[in-house]
Amino acid sequence: MSDSRLSSVALDVEPFRVMALLARGKALEAQGHRVLHLEIGEPDFPTPEPVVEAGQRALAAGLTHYTPAAGLPALREAIAQDYRQRYGLELDPRRVFVTPGASGALQVVLGALVAPGREVLLTDPGYPCNRQFVRLHGGVPVSIAVDASTNGQPDAQDLARHLGPRCAALLIASPANPTGAGLGLEALERLRRQVSEAGAVLIVDEIYQGLEYGDAPLPTALSLPGDSVVVINSFSKFYGMTGWRLGWAVVPDFMIDTVERLAQNVYLAASTLSQHAALAAFAPQTRAILAARRQELRARRDVLWQGLRDLGFDVGTAPPQGAFYIYANIARFGLDGETLSERLLEEAYVAITPGSDFGVHRAREHVRFAYTQPIPVLEYALQRIARWLGG
Repeated sequence: MSDSRLSSVALDVEPFRVMALLARGKALEAQGHRVLHLEIGEPDFPTPEPVVEAGQRALAAGLTHYTPAAGLPALREAIAQDYRQRYGLELDPRRVFVTPGASGALQVVLGALVAPGREVLLTDPGYPCNRQFVRLHGGVPVSIAVDASTNGQPDAQDLARHLGPRCAALLIASPANPTGAGLGLEALERLRRQVSEAGAVLIVDEIYQGLEYGDAPLPTALSLPGDSVVVINSFSKFYGMTGWRLGWAVVPDFMIDTVERLAQNVYLAASTLSQHAALAAFAPQTRAILAARRQELRARRDVLWQGLRDLGFDVGTAPPQGAFYIYANIARFGLDGETLSERLLEEAYVAITPGSDFGVHRAREHVRFAYTQPIPVLEYALQRIARWLGG
């Protein structure tokens, strides 16, 4: 029974199941079992050495005082410059806010847009914490069921049914977690136009930008016209800086003052040391390391995707476009995702994530595999899964 002194809003926040699975996996390891971790969205790569060295230099130089709430000016300019170099965009650094991770970016962006009772449209399946962020701001998360037929994004008819006077925003991701699906510029513009005409804002989570495996990179939503697009990004995934807890938001002009005031009050400023280290994330030597890691992740994706397909998992007719996940349908095995994930961990010592972490739409039929381990580990995991299925 919950204590009446606790907030009803906080009590409604659901657990992030993957973290419980990670904890159980660590407990099994403490008992002497070798657990193969394909559940958590964090590759085994260390932070690139140039970034680590920049952080060490900043610490040695005593650069440990607060930065402005919007972030270190040099880093905001470096992010804007990166958009110029990669996408040919002229981006005013005033629109760039450096935050404590992408989660911090979402907090201030949603705080600027969401009032009690206002709705935020979210894809189902989708990143689970987004629903909780909306609830914490008094908003109403509204799920839109998506699947492979629409590339994991809302189609025009579904979106029209949900857009209304109470809608504050549509929040999507490209590439997406858990599906790895990405959106081209035409699809993004269709969503932007439809959302803008309804008086709402399109928020695009691009934290897996850079981790795309096609012939051409996916576009950024910042290439779209108008003033109704917000982009969220992070140094965690592509740049390999998960523990540094650093992200950013790019907001339209009309949001700048509000987001800055919220940043001042919600977290004061992002980590100073992390910001100085992140300046080296755009250096040529870092870029070379990251390009090699992208190729390694692509190879891992191909091995795991083909292996799961050979074992009878429904993983679609082509590998996912980006991120480092495979969202697999398990209906043919006669188990729901939570049961399969639990038994695979307890009996085969392979940790994966149930689809129920990402929503309710056909969630019981799905699990997510993360190809965040080296190829020999992925191959060993496939062997363990094959033996478990055969047993």
